[in-house]
Amino acid sequence: MSSTEDLHYPQIILQYSSGFLVSKVMFTACELGVFDLLLESGEPLSSGAIAARLGASTTGMERLLDACVGLKLLAVELTQEGALYRNTEISTIYLTKSSPRSQYHMMMYYSNTVYLCWHYLADAVREGRNQYERAFGISPKDPFGAMYRSEEEMLKFMAGQNSVWSICGRDVLAAFDLSPFTQIYDLGGGGGALAREYVSLYPNSTVTIYDLPKVVQVAKERFVPPEERRIAFREGDFFNDSVPEAELYILSKILHDWDDDKCRQLLAKVYKACKSGGGVLLVESLLNEDRSGPLETQLYSMNMLVQTEGKERTAAEYSKLLEAAGFRGVQVKRTGKLYDALLGMK
Repeated sequence: MSSTEDLHYPQIILQYSSGFLVSKVMFTACELGVFDLLLESGEPLSSGAIAARLGASTTGMERLLDACVGLKLLAVELTQEGALYRNTEISTIYLTKSSPRSQYHMMMYYSNTVYLCWHYLADAVREGRNQYERAFGISPKDPFGAMYRSEEEMLKFMAGQNSVWSICGRDVLAAFDLSPFTQIYDLGGGGGALAREYVSLYPNSTVTIYDLPKVVQVAKERFVPPEERRIAFREGDFFNDSVPEAELYILSKILHDWDDDKCRQLLAKVYKACKSGGGVLLVESLLNEDRSGPLETQLYSMNMLVQTEGKERTAAEYSKLLEAAGFRGVQVKRTGKLYDALLGMK
């Protein structure tokens, strides 16, 4: 192929254009239970056996399994009886439901909710607002009312968020030495996975999850065991209700949901309630200062467009928001993973 033809058919464009096919293959294999079945079987299985046990067509399942092999989510062995499939280490750790580090629930949330909003990305770019109305026929004015439009949807979102902190939580909480803080409020703490990581890392602390009443109810019933005495709950809406006094406030993936005005409003309330010598820990995915990347964060920012009122920001932008609220000595730590940490002090 000539250099001119290379310009007309760049491989990177072909790869990018098929990106949605890759994600949908992974989502579908998770949804059908392919990885769980192979884990439970304890031995490699043929496409026919997998199809029969999962109630799928043999031809369709064979193509799905081969695509998963190409994605290195499955491995295949050719025998005299035919092709036999097994999980790889990646799928066993991250895509089976029973794994402590499972991302299954996040995969299902992306497949059944986020994916539908992204169908209207062009409309979101034209209008500059989320796409719940087009995707689900729900008012876009209350993003979390839309996200929590049913108990099932709320459960999927909370379980998905918990799965993220199972692999990223310890990194952001260990980015700074938070041991001097013993009274912590996790604002919008949801299912409590980050709170559980916190009390595990800092056993002398207590964490109160502050969230909407229906979220607190589900967290108590489904996610935080009653014997975990170091985690408490308080019902409230941090925009409309008072923020209780504490030594440290955690805002994990909160500010990226809102525009700058809402962020300033919330941080001002947090600063006012914060004890002297206390602080606030922001956990967010940080853009490079020149906005050149990371790609994951740029894509998250697009997701904020189709789902919320907010955006991803640079460390300087978050620092400016913290300083405007009164916090000083803002420190930034990049973890090298999906989420980073900023600490501001009062």
